[in-house]
Amino acid sequence: MNKETRKELQIYAAKIRLGIIESTYSAKAGHPGGSLSAADAIAYLYGRQMRYDVKEPKAPWRDRFVLSKGHAAPALYSALAYKGFFPVEDLKTLRHIDSYLQGHPNMNTVPGVDMSTGSLGQGVSAACGMAKGAKLLGSDVKIYTLLGDGEIEEGQAWEAFMFAAQYGLDNLCVMIDVNGLQIDGKCEDVMSAEPIDEKMRAFGFDVVTINGNDFDELEGAFEAFEKSGKPFAIVMKTIKGLGVSYMENAVDWHGKAPNSEEYEIAVKELNDKLSELEVL
Repeated sequence: MNKETRKELQIYAAKIRLGIIESTYSAKAGHPGGSLSAADAIAYLYGRQMRYDVKEPKAPWRDRFVLSKGHAAPALYSALAYKGFFPVEDLKTLRHIDSYLQGHPNMNTVPGVDMSTGSLGQGVSAACGMAKGAKLLGSDVKIYTLLGDGEIEEGQAWEAFMFAAQYGLDNLCVMIDVNGLQIDGKCEDVMSAEPIDEKMRAFGFDVVTINGNDFDELEGAFEAFEKSGKPFAIVMKTIKGLGVSYMENAVDWHGKAPNSEEYEIAVKELNDKLSELEVL
């Protein structure tokens, strides 16, 4: 990846993180930790990988993204807003009673959202259905879906993985955000899914394990997906809360919003990061 492309993606990801903080602070609720850990992967998808048209969000030829860990909606909303699907200012209406930006993605109200999600384990099943449908239609559409490492404790996820292998869904890319934490604590203490990479291979996937907060490694993973010929899994090791110092690797920030003082600290850190990137 050249320096300019990396810089563009880093700036986009920093803006996504700002949107996550703005929206969860304004809502006084939400899930910042897992949204921040996934910000780089989502930035890569919308900044470089997927085919879509902001002016025609339902274009039949577009690639699809299913946020299976739907509680990370602030990251998806922020990514879409900064690409022009809807006004960035609307991020401040997250979870408000009259807002179209509710706590989990709704494909019927939010431009750019391809599937309504929230019940963990179900999004990947929908993604498999989309991938199978594209195959039946002879379409070259690709389907990307993002799960959490806590989410894959759900049995439905593994039923979906079996389906993907059974029907040869080489147009399906499953990303697993392995930040090591879920609402009740460390994933290894609650219900370890490790070794995730070996299990995904046993379920018929080609697999790569990467640093999911590194754009060069993300690029390599998606290039491998393009060449695979099998259902593909990217096991992404990430840092929960990345970008906000006091949220990093802190389970408390799975599902709560920053207060006014915490908000000011987060915004300053992220704006400082943006300024640093913009002068490089």
